[in-house]
Order: sequence, then structure tokens, then C-alpha cells
Amino acid sequence: MVARFLPALLDGMLVTLELVAVALVVGLILAIPLGIARASRHWYVRALPYTYVFFFRGTPLLLQLFLVYYGISQFEAVRESIFWHYLREPYWCALITMTLHTAAYIAEILRGAIQSVPGGEVEAARALGMSRRQALQYIILPRAVRIGLPAYGNEVILMLKASAVVYTITVMDIMGVVKGINSQTYQFELFYLVAGVIYLVITIAFTQLFKLVERWLKIEASQKR
Repeated sequence: MVARFLPALLDGMLVTLELVAVALVVGLILAIPLGIARASRHWYVRALPYTYVFFFRGTPLLLQLFLVYYGISQFEAVRESIFWHYLREPYWCALITMTLHTAAYIAEILRGAIQSVPGGEVEAARALGMSRRQALQYIILPRAVRIGLPAYGNEVILMLKASAVVYTITVMDIMGVVKGINSQTYQFELFYLVAGVIYLVITIAFTQLFKLVERWLKIEASQKR
């Protein structure tokens, strides 16, 4: 019976992977300036990123998803804008929500990693005549990447599992496809188990990938010494 629905399950898996991959990449791009600002010594620089991070880390992803999918459509200005073509689609609402959500978590990971960079390395960079921007670009951020990579790997896995909520707005991800199959077959236990196996396989693949990246970064760092 599983073989009959295998193409649909693979399509759902691809949708899940696409959502997670795009959200994590775009979220990382958004998180870099947020994380740098969060690590600033000046309160007025930290204030806005702190508010953003506080909201998205302090509320459930499902609530944020409903706010975007159901809430934005309440504003006439949004419905009449050029963005309504995208914002009325469940897929884009899910992608936007996941991106904003993961950006907050990655920003905090980056903030913690930046603040964990040994002060001696920063002082040495400044002593060599580097500007603040150069020290950030060549010393602080590369070091922070190595420090924060394990936490970022955990965030990737957490985001994969959190993506299961997008089926609630009719996105046909793994859970969306399984819900459709269950409505036809009533084999709830079987296909929820299949969904669990798919998530486990993807999680194992991501875990092994990040282990390889961590090992590569350690080897590269040792060769530079």
C-alpha cells in the first residue's frame, strides 16, 4: 500500500526540503546583521533586533503562521498591493513565516558565538591595525561560524521538525500529503509511521552532513596554524 502512494510522499518530502532549505538560507542572510546588532555594546543598536528576536522566539511557529496566513489578508492595502499574488498562497505564507522565525533563532546563535570569540583575538587584530569592520570580517565572523556551527546544525533539525505545522494551511508537505492519504485509506497508524521514518532519515542525513562540515572546519583551522 505504501508503494502506491510513494510518488506523492516523495513530492511532499521535496516540498518540505525546499521550504526548510530556502527558509534557512534566507533566514541566515537576515540573521547576520541582526546577530551583529544584538552583540553591539550600544543599547539603541540592540533594541530593535532584541524586540524582533523576543517576539519570534517567544511565540509558537503555528501562531506566527496563522498571523501571516489569516491576519495579513485582513488589511485592504495588502490585498491591493503587488505582493498579494504571493501572500494569498499558502506556500509563500509558510516560507515567509519560517524564514522570519528561524532568522530570530540564528541571530541569537550568532550573537552568542560573536560574544564567545576570545577577546585576545580581537585585541590582536586591532593591534595589527585592522579597523572594526576588518576585524569583524576577517577575525570575529569566521571564528563565530566555527563556534556557532553545532548550534546552527541543531536549528536546522528543529526547523525541519517545526515545518510539519505548515500542513495546517493546506501546504502539501510530508504531513499534508499524509493527511490526504489518511483521508482516503484510513490507515492512520501506518502512514504516520511512514512520515516519522521520512523525518528520521532526513534528520540523520542533516546530522551527518554537519558532522562532516565541523570536521572539515577543524582540519582547515589546524592546517592554518
